[in-house]
Amino acid sequence: MAGDPSTPSAGVRVAHQGGILEGANPSHYDSKNPIILFIIQAGIIIIFCRLLHYPLSKIRQPTVIAEIIGGILLGPSVLGRIPGFSDAIFPEESLPILSLAANLGLVLFLFLVGLEVDLRLLMKNWKISLSVGAAGMALPFGLGCAVAYGLYHEFREEAGLVPISFGTYMLFVGVAMAITAFPVLCRILTELKLLGSEVGLVVLSAGVGNDVVGWILLALCVALVNAGSGIVALYVLLTCVAYILFLVFAVRPAFLHILRKSGSIQNGPTQSMVALTILLCLSSAFFTGIIGVHPIFGAFLVGLICPHDGGFAIKLTEKIEDLVAVFFLPLYFALSGLSTNIGLLDNAITWAYVVAVIVIAFVGKFVGGTIAARLCKMVWRESFTVGVLMSCKGLVELIVLNIGLQAKILSTRTFTIFVVMALVTTFATTPLTTAFYPPWYQKKLAAWKRGEIDWDENPLGQDTQSIDQDPVATDKHDASDVRKLLVYLRLESLPSLFTFISLLGSEKPVGSVPQIHPSKVVTNAEDDNHGTWPLITQRPLHVHGLRMLELTERLSSVMKDTEIEDVSTKDPVVNSFHSFGQLNNLATSGDVEIVPEGSYAHTLAHSASEHGTDMVLLPWSESGSLSETTSTTVEHSRQRMLENGPHTLFLASFLNEAPCHAAVFVNNNITNLARWEQQSLSPMKSRHSLRSTHGVSSMPAAPLTHHIFFPFFGGLDDRIALRFVLRLARKPSVTATIVLMDVEQSSGGEMAEQKGAMKSIRSSSEASIQEDKSFFTAMKDSLSPELEARVVFDQVHSTRPLHDSFQRAQAEVGQAPKSSGDLIVLGRSRESGIQFKAETDGLLSTVGQTGHAGSDVSQILGDVAHVFIATAVKASLLVIQAKKA
Repeated sequence: MAGDPSTPSAGVRVAHQGGILEGANPSHYDSKNPIILFIIQAGIIIIFCRLLHYPLSKIRQPTVIAEIIGGILLGPSVLGRIPGFSDAIFPEESLPILSLAANLGLVLFLFLVGLEVDLRLLMKNWKISLSVGAAGMALPFGLGCAVAYGLYHEFREEAGLVPISFGTYMLFVGVAMAITAFPVLCRILTELKLLGSEVGLVVLSAGVGNDVVGWILLALCVALVNAGSGIVALYVLLTCVAYILFLVFAVRPAFLHILRKSGSIQNGPTQSMVALTILLCLSSAFFTGIIGVHPIFGAFLVGLICPHDGGFAIKLTEKIEDLVAVFFLPLYFALSGLSTNIGLLDNAITWAYVVAVIVIAFVGKFVGGTIAARLCKMVWRESFTVGVLMSCKGLVELIVLNIGLQAKILSTRTFTIFVVMALVTTFATTPLTTAFYPPWYQKKLAAWKRGEIDWDENPLGQDTQSIDQDPVATDKHDASDVRKLLVYLRLESLPSLFTFISLLGSEKPVGSVPQIHPSKVVTNAEDDNHGTWPLITQRPLHVHGLRMLELTERLSSVMKDTEIEDVSTKDPVVNSFHSFGQLNNLATSGDVEIVPEGSYAHTLAHSASEHGTDMVLLPWSESGSLSETTSTTVEHSRQRMLENGPHTLFLASFLNEAPCHAAVFVNNNITNLARWEQQSLSPMKSRHSLRSTHGVSSMPAAPLTHHIFFPFFGGLDDRIALRFVLRLARKPSVTATIVLMDVEQSSGGEMAEQKGAMKSIRSSSEASIQEDKSFFTAMKDSLSPELEARVVFDQVHSTRPLHDSFQRAQAEVGQAPKSSGDLIVLGRSRESGIQFKAETDGLLSTVGQTGHAGSDVSQILGDVAHVFIATAVKASLLVIQAKKA
């Protein structure tokens, strides 16, 4: 029947649903289903940018360089020259969809840029930021106006441009020359570890003002282009000013009220608050778009009014940034590349303008920033560095240029000229900064400003008094009591670190003081003693905690570094460390450093030198990695601890450049809680097995006791370790056994060969052995009567020192059922080079391990420590390395 809808019509066919199975071409653009080609385009762009970024990151170039080059390569300059490539992958009819996604990402990115701009930094340093920022904009802006005259008259007649006055064109070129890429600048400063320096502070402060003024001028320029007449442009400008005032005085207070009511400032943004913020961003972008200003300006303004209190801006950035940086921004730069055609730079006059634009863009920013910084009393090298950093263009320049291209202010040829300029100036920023301000110069300048050296690096005020050259007296001087301790704070190691550090606290803690109500304090002369406070004993130890977080490419990571004071103040690990110090009569301080993982060792060594530290305490990673993760099973943790990984590389690097004594702490159930018998738990991850211990309460050990075992093999590391053991033994709850491992001559065989090899490696003579024994005897004879009751010195004559020390350790530690955890102290024996290869292999074979060669544990901590860790001896380990001579 003709009216029956179920009857198929001969002229209508249903679209193919089988896709490639029916021979469909997935790269063919279908306006009704554009997602397939869009996925192909996005995949190619992201892969291309990531592949380019890997080699460029090795020369410390920011991600934007790879994205710019990737876009150029995908465009008509390179791959677009392949016949059919652009028509197949980037057909003209598909570009609106790609442009929509890219511009949405651009709106969100400018919102993140606004979030990154902390106006408090501008207000704190307004004088220097005003001078450097103004000079860094005025000179390149003026030079840009000069070159704009030639560009306007040379390329103004090219097809596709709107008729605009020279004044508007000059304003746009001036802004393009004067603007600084604040987000890329932050990443370069962080990568070069300059954020905390005076140079970094000046550049960041000036960059904030430069960014804000640049976007305002750009908004004015776009308004002038889009307006049909001068009066309309004035109305647009006034509307924009009124909107800014509305955001600041109406929207921001209401927004802050809602955030406080929801707890988002204190605890991070909830999902509802993230939705509200994104709606504000899009609404603002919509409004500035419809009044004739680009939508990105509205998104930038909403980012500026978001609060930085409580880390809100950082936490909000963490929720958005990855999608924007990984997905949306590469799409935007690919579009820029599709509009860039290096082939249009095809004659001498065009290349002359390329060179002129590059020189003017760099020289204007460099000279302006350098002179302003020098007038602010910075030294010349610092001033040069400020000038170089202010010349960085990066992705902000690309955004400005794309706006000019979309507004038809720039032709494709002039757009390409400015893209080349942005690429060259951004690429040159890092190597030039490193050349002008290398690390050795930073150290010299810092010491000179502290008054430690003169400009020729001669020390000032250094005590040159000689020290007694007697070996025992020298060791006593070098190993003087630890007064300043630097601790590397790791979340997973906090409980064990706290317990160990408490052993170094005052042996006479301050008792509680009875309080008297102020109204009842007696002020009579004869009763003055009632109102006096008891004298508090001087705190003998200052402990500085350093927590290091990984600096990544994420914007939030850079924001944390720029707001490091707020992060350090509110970091829960550092605050817990402060509370621990107050409870244990320790003077504590703490910092947070955000650095790349490869710089952890250098950062720790620099902090030790800066604080005049006597010893650095480093916990051995229980997870085997530098990230702060925890393991659910003891067996898994033990296996990971013995594996080579990033943490072992970090320890090896630090111990190699340690400026003071260093101690590596390997935890094995040292705690302030007694070790009560617990039911065995099968090593299976299940909801029941992980939750079954939640109801087990922990009772404090009464009293808290620890026993220390220390086998003394000889050498500088062991001497320092011996004195440190006596320092720990001052605690009344600590007992110690110190054993001199005296290697005896044997009639023959492997043990005699081992001793000969050990002596050969140590290059030790009878004199050095006697020095070790003399030192051991001197320490034994110097014990106070109080320590004699808790410390036992012993001597063992052995042909198998490692085996005998292991047997003695098993007899000494882990014997008290309700102990708070025992400790084995070892010298690293790095300089004496003591090794026990045959004994090590034999003991490791008993626990299923074969060979020690190549093991990072043996190379970092020594063979003795490797055996004790692998055999799961019932005690924690402390391996000490003496300060290099």
